Amino acid sequence: MHTTKSYRLYQLSKAGRLCVPAMNINDSVTKQKFDNLYCCRESILDGLKRLTDVMFGGKQVVVCGYGEVGKGCSAALKAMGSIVYITEVDPICALQACMDCFRLVKLNDVIRQVDMVITCTGNKNVVGRDYLDRMKNGCIVCNMGHSNTEIDVASLRSPELTWERVRSQVDHVIWPDGKRIILLAEGHLLNLSCSTVPTFILSITATTQVYYFYNLYNAPEGRYNKDVYLLPKKMDEFVAGLHLPTFDAHLTELTDEQAKYLGLTKTGPFKPNYYRWGNTHTHSHLKHIMHIYTVKAGMNMNSNVIWRSSMFLWLTVRVFIAGTNPWK
Repeated sequence: MHTTKSYRLYQLSKAGRLCVPAMNINDSVTKQKFDNLYCCRESILDGLKRLTDVMFGGKQVVVCGYGEVGKGCSAALKAMGSIVYITEVDPICALQACMDCFRLVKLNDVIRQVDMVITCTGNKNVVGRDYLDRMKNGCIVCNMGHSNTEIDVASLRSPELTWERVRSQVDHVIWPDGKRIILLAEGHLLNLSCSTVPTFILSITATTQVYYFYNLYNAPEGRYNKDVYLLPKKMDEFVAGLHLPTFDAHLTELTDEQAKYLGLTKTGPFKPNYYRWGNTHTHSHLKHIMHIYTVKAGMNMNSNVIWRSSMFLWLTVRVFIAGTNPWK
């Protein structure tokens, strides 16, 4: 059972080195959306406030990675008045960041000016020694991604640099010229080391884990091989449904006619495995942009045909302008 670094499990499975069936919790909807997105959206502010008492308004922040964790952190900091930059390697996540009104940059271009650097990638050496050397005096550096591999902390433990512990989980790393950066939790996960996690979110994640065990324990012999498995959508929906009463929320039920029309049962699952619970406002931003152009052209946006045709035309024009084939 794994709640992060799920791609490592897939690498082991592909190489034939996975010794037992593995359950990939990190990519379940209930973990991705509620723990990674909504929880990190709150815990990033909690951790930074507890350790640094920093004012967020007007601060320039670069968030490395725009997955679910990066989305949560970026949204929270933007809401507090920070100027947020995003670095990203995935063009889809990068486009989402642009449509969410963040500026997509390379870390090299902003490293000298930002007040905070936050890693959310799940990768290693995202912030290396060369970046650390060029940071401004007083820059806050922390990790929200995975383990302590994202920031090259080992390179900072060198004779020419001085470490000064100013409070629990807060170190000043001082250069010979007097410049210092503020390193939080020695590069470990800020939200797990320096903030509290809402019990509601823990309940969702723990319930998901319990049902993974339940599903594995009750599976017939031979059901699971030495491979990586996801929780069935039906169980994801069940876990979500268990937590709706907290909000006094009431689900709408499909009629027999509606269920038949959609080809579903009335009790779900309601979404296919390929469905993506992405940023809901990214689509609305795209539609708003196309609405402006179609209104100027005297078109009626009540027709989805016009919307889809306009988007297809826009994408086609972009491909010809770029002179490349994105499907190669």
